[in-house]
Amino acid sequence: MNTHSARLERWVGADRLEQISQSTLGWYWKPIPLLDVPGGVSVCGDGDFIGPFDRGSYCSAADAMEDALLAEARHWRARHDRLTLMAGFTSISDALARASGGNGQMRTFNKVGPTGVVAVTSSLWRLGPQPPSGAAPAAAAGGTAYTNASTGALGQANPASGTLHLVGADVSASVINNSLLLYDLLFGCAKTVNSNTTEAVTGVPTRYQSGIATAADYIGGNFLFIQVGGTALAATAHNHTVVLYTDQGSASSTMPSLTGNASAIVDRLDHPTQQWFAPLESGDVGIKALTQMQHSAAIATGVLWYMIGHPLGFMSFPVINSMLPFDWLTNRNQAPRVFDGACLAFLEPQKPATGATTYTGGVWLTGAA
Repeated sequence: MNTHSARLERWVGADRLEQISQSTLGWYWKPIPLLDVPGGVSVCGDGDFIGPFDRGSYCSAADAMEDALLAEARHWRARHDRLTLMAGFTSISDALARASGGNGQMRTFNKVGPTGVVAVTSSLWRLGPQPPSGAAPAAAAGGTAYTNASTGALGQANPASGTLHLVGADVSASVINNSLLLYDLLFGCAKTVNSNTTEAVTGVPTRYQSGIATAADYIGGNFLFIQVGGTALAATAHNHTVVLYTDQGSASSTMPSLTGNASAIVDRLDHPTQQWFAPLESGDVGIKALTQMQHSAAIATGVLWYMIGHPLGFMSFPVINSMLPFDWLTNRNQAPRVFDGACLAFLEPQKPATGATTYTGGVWLTGAA
């Protein structure tokens, strides 16, 4: 079901909605949830929005503010309390009881984002102060498989039994219309920049490795992004080619050539504008493992990291310096699953302005039986 476009535009804002729509063009897997929009709206690979949405008839999210959002959450609890959730909880009451019974946890964060480039995605992985700056990936061939114990991860605890799910968050942003993509950082490998020879990669991720499309840990949706580390690139034109990976069927595939950026600044993705995920071969829906890195020209100085992640959802900020409540339990059919060992991290997709943004808040997680 297509979402009512006028209502969604009024709620989120036309500029922010267009930005999210443009950022997912060409996305090769299932729609990505807008975690901050009540009702269960997701954005598809053609830029369209689908899912139920009954807000935005008369006011925006900024007009509604926190009280209205909390009232909406109470309404959904009253209406759906007896419904079975497809998330390991028997009901919303069960989820709330488990959270209050010692199975819930909160992970706070304070990220001071980088100076960016308009319509280009930036990474918050290398930035602090809380959690501290993320650990750089090891060089080829081994690379680094990231976990919740890696420096820079949110560091949630694995449940003693059952499964862990995101149920909510309270986050503020210092710049209007910015957004965050919450994702699980699976793997990374540092590239030798002053070389245009191929480098084999033998290390592999440890999560989202199933080739079964119906499995919770299906490879589908695993995406590659190439990040500039702590040193900007020299002024050398280059493309990322030939890059090899193993696809969802465990076959070897070649990534289409990705245009890099001469003099790319730190913490930006070395991608073209309006693109936060690297393209895949036609028909592929995810990356099981990276097997070869290469770029077309030797770059005298700089740092490049090839990283693999799995998206959990978008959060957008139509107002600034206000703690926005994000309800991921009552607003949709399934609270996003967080696998044991998940390394939760953030990207800033397609920044609307160059200025640095500070994000402050916390993420709530609850274990299901």
